[in-house]
Amino acid sequence: MSDKTSTRPKIAGIAPYIEVFDMPASLLFYRDILGFEKKMSSGEGDDVDWVLLELNGAILMLNTAYEKANRPAQPDPTRVKGHRDITFYFDSPDIDVLYQYFLSQGIELKAPIITGYGWKAIYVKDPDSYGLCFHRPLENN
Repeated sequence: MSDKTSTRPKIAGIAPYIEVFDMPASLLFYRDILGFEKKMSSGEGDDVDWVLLELNGAILMLNTAYEKANRPAQPDPTRVKGHRDITFYFDSPDIDVLYQYFLSQGIELKAPIITGYGWKAIYVKDPDSYGLCFHRPLENN
């Protein structure tokens, strides 16, 4: 072990931060459908500007892209288009059960696939078109 490694401070966890158009819609998806718990927020209720969510050790921060007084009537398609290159990957013990659950919640998605790296996966989009992949190695399905 080098001196640099032994003196390096510990870093633990990661908390992605994304900007959303409609916080109540995002909370409906992340909290009510996926099961994230709201741990902190910038105010009371769902119509707030910032929240910190947690699910089984996974942390996610959501912030509104616009202050309420400046929010346009519709999301800016250029901003949404930029979300195409962001995907959050989650481990899930039973992809088929999760797939059926998403269908029962009215979420549009394609049937599970086997990836080129040998995992079973399903892909969904959140209300702001951020990608989410739920996957598991084939030997664990």
